[in-house]
Amino acid sequence: MDIEGRASPERLALHQALADPARLAIIDALAVGDLSPGELGHALDLPSNLLSHHLRVLTQVGLITRGRSHADRRRVYIRLIPSALEALNQRRVVTAPRVVFVCTRNAARSPLAAALWTSRSAVPVTSAGTQPGPRLNPRAIDTARRHGLSLERHGTADVRDVLTPHDLVVAVCDNAYEHLAPGLRQVHWSIPDPGPVDTDEIFEDVLALLAERVDRLATLTGPTTAPGLP
Repeated sequence: MDIEGRASPERLALHQALADPARLAIIDALAVGDLSPGELGHALDLPSNLLSHHLRVLTQVGLITRGRSHADRRRVYIRLIPSALEALNQRRVVTAPRVVFVCTRNAARSPLAAALWTSRSAVPVTSAGTQPGPRLNPRAIDTARRHGLSLERHGTADVRDVLTPHDLVVAVCDNAYEHLAPGLRQVHWSIPDPGPVDTDEIFEDVLALLAERVDRLATLTGPTTAPGLP
């Protein structure tokens, strides 16, 4: 059997890229959330020149992409392209007693993410904002209703009143991620704010982005009990 002849050049390039331990570590880190090059280098103890080489290889085989922060345009975040890994099975790598989705206003992205999570995982979930607004965005409510999603509430919550040290915090907003206190168990998804555009189409697009991320994280996350909790 000519196995090499049956394998496409793209598939061969993918496996060759992932055969390097450092590149595999980068993919594992990005499987949970987006990271800046500096954060990746610090987490994996890679010098900038070597990190740049590995990121270039992963970009060439279609495993990662990069985009600028929606809050601070000088920042760049690296994002995994999950569809490129469909042929690979990943084990659960995260445990949490509760997941807390966070954005700035807690008006659209974080409550929609929490509603999606409820439909896909048994791990408890809630949402909050770093600067919560007075109410949910009406289009977020309508979008959830169109997709049969159940919103936790129609009001907002402040992260200071919600977070516990054991929560897995998923910042679905660049601004929130860049302003959350250090020391939290944090995951970052760079999702644009649909509020300024304020059309049904942008809310649908954002929901689709969130659904892709929620589906992936839900398969990687298992329940655990925090100390002192039943």
